[in-house]
Amino acid sequence: MSINHYYTLGRSGLRVSRLALGTMTFGTDWGWGADRDTARQLFNTYVDAGGNLIDTADLYTNGTSESWVGEFVKERGLRDKVAIATKFSYNSDPGNPNAGGNGRKNILRAVEESLQRLGSDYIDLYLLHTWDSITPAEEVIRTLDDLVRSGKVRYVGLSDVPAWYASRAQTIAELRGYETLSTLQLEYSLVERNIENEFVPLGTQNGMGIMVWSPLASGLLSGKYKPSEQGGEGEGRLADFAGTDNPVFNKFTERNWTILAELEAVAKELNRSMAQVAVNWAASQPGIGSVIVGATKLHQLEDNLKALEFTIPGDLRNRLNQASQLKPMFPYTFFTPEIQAMLTGGAIVGDKPEGYNPGIILDAKPAGLS
Repeated sequence: MSINHYYTLGRSGLRVSRLALGTMTFGTDWGWGADRDTARQLFNTYVDAGGNLIDTADLYTNGTSESWVGEFVKERGLRDKVAIATKFSYNSDPGNPNAGGNGRKNILRAVEESLQRLGSDYIDLYLLHTWDSITPAEEVIRTLDDLVRSGKVRYVGLSDVPAWYASRAQTIAELRGYETLSTLQLEYSLVERNIENEFVPLGTQNGMGIMVWSPLASGLLSGKYKPSEQGGEGEGRLADFAGTDNPVFNKFTERNWTILAELEAVAKELNRSMAQVAVNWAASQPGIGSVIVGATKLHQLEDNLKALEFTIPGDLRNRLNQASQLKPMFPYTFFTPEIQAMLTGGAIVGDKPEGYNPGIILDAKPAGLS
């Protein structure tokens, strides 16, 4: 399989690459990232390989990311060939509470500014970036529906929200005839598998394809970090931000070093880079629609783009799964085969056969008819 093997995203008709280009690294406004020429190289390499899904956000590198994405798309005349995903939620105006969050006022402000930076009349995929713990799902989903009806947005989704909130939003959309959510964008990797508890079943059952961010756990799974007396060492953001309160960068743990060692061993057996194996594992997990890969250097992206060229054999996948398996916790401890057997009296109750339709009964008459 290659990057130009496309999937429809969730229950939508939007066809996207299995690997998306993450552009949070476009710009040096945050003290790290790629300069304009390098970012252009990354963009061109991705689209030349057949990729068509570009992920950004309104405040990535203080707006530089969106601006450069729009510039590069225009240079290549690719607006109708690529799908641009961008996000809103974060505040760029300290002291102004309505310049951030997920209320209607901020969404309508944010979309106009994103369109201006992108130099486009529409956004292919517009996502709530992070739950603000305040705004009702009804308000968010209705506002997103208005944007779709206006033509400014094509598809909508949520990122970094509780599962119950995403479920409620999708239910409201279906019940009221609003645009449904096609996407959940969530962190997922060998070291961060918590979405398997709720989000993967939620997405597969309710038509939301999952876009994975940080499949390399902020670089940990690339192999450039090693354990040390201080917890970990290596050149990169994880080392710079180690010990902070940001959970995204708090990856130096004994469990993660164990996973990293197993990943390194599997990668050697496959004669592949650790990054390729980690991305491949995430992309081929149930419920995953697309995996976002980002880079600051061209060789990093070129390596990641080869991640779909091979299959991880079952025995090696099992080793990775076992090394990274989640610790059972309530209430999921009640959903094991052993406990479920107690509900069925020990009888084997499996899934319905494919094609099963309880609404079709052959050679039978409805009750009350002779």
